[in-house]
Amino acid sequence: MKVTMSKTSAYHTPVLLKACIDNLNIKPDGTYVDLTFGGGGHSNEILKCLNEKGKLFAFDQDEDALANNIHDSRFTLIPQNFRFLKNYLRLNGVTTVHGILADLGVSSHQFDVPERGFSIRFNADLDMRMNQKSSITAKSILNDYEEIQLTNIFKEYGEVQNPRKLARLIVAARSEKSIVNSDDLKKIIAPCTPPKDANKFLAKVFQALRIEVNAEMSALKECLTQCLDVLDNGSRIVIISYHSLEDRIVKNFLRSGNTEGKEEKDVIYGTVKKVFKLITTKPIIPDEKEIEINTRARSAKLRVGEKI
Repeated sequence: MKVTMSKTSAYHTPVLLKACIDNLNIKPDGTYVDLTFGGGGHSNEILKCLNEKGKLFAFDQDEDALANNIHDSRFTLIPQNFRFLKNYLRLNGVTTVHGILADLGVSSHQFDVPERGFSIRFNADLDMRMNQKSSITAKSILNDYEEIQLTNIFKEYGEVQNPRKLARLIVAARSEKSIVNSDDLKKIIAPCTPPKDANKFLAKVFQALRIEVNAEMSALKECLTQCLDVLDNGSRIVIISYHSLEDRIVKNFLRSGNTEGKEEKDVIYGTVKKVFKLITTKPIIPDEKEIEINTRARSAKLRVGEKI
């Protein structure tokens, strides 16, 4: 059962690794799911806790992540979006699991490869697809979406202060010339980019586009609903989020059992139904040492729930 991986540390540094593994409360002969395989860092640690009867299934829609496949008979890497969790587990003969882990957001590899278009650091084509087979890119959104659609994206997914002005500038500019790369976009939106917080503002704009390209919010909601179906009673779900939109959905899900945060009451006694026992009443965050080693961990929030 030798575990071998290829260059995973260069691909992505796993965040809050010890806290994730400790809070999964792993049974050596259990069945587990890593919803966001990436470089395989979390998966590798889970496998170390399993015996020969244990199983681990991992999901990743990014073809680049497949190069990090773990060669172990207990491990199965499924090259799909985690929104298809239930179907692909069933295809592998699994209906119930003993723990689920998700490290949401973008991998270090995706940020660091210029041509993927995720980072504000490079002048690259505006791509931002996690699934490189998808037809929707940030470029197509910027050039094809209506002004009201762009406004809503920047408002809801980027939480910027001036979404209407932002959308208006983009629509005016593209009428003269297509928006192709990062520098094009930065020049167009320069009039509403605050000089002192330019990087923070641009990061929000890129985040909004990325979320829309990959339908991240709907995928997360669909996946969490399925997690509730496949997770065994007494088993745990461990989720790391990186921005307020994700964290709000995760928090709602763990508190109420649904992503909208609607509390359901018992029809007889009127008491609020609880689906999860909150293992973390407040999110676990990285310490200064981890942030110093891995600056991308600074916005991470880890929440844990145990299905009742």
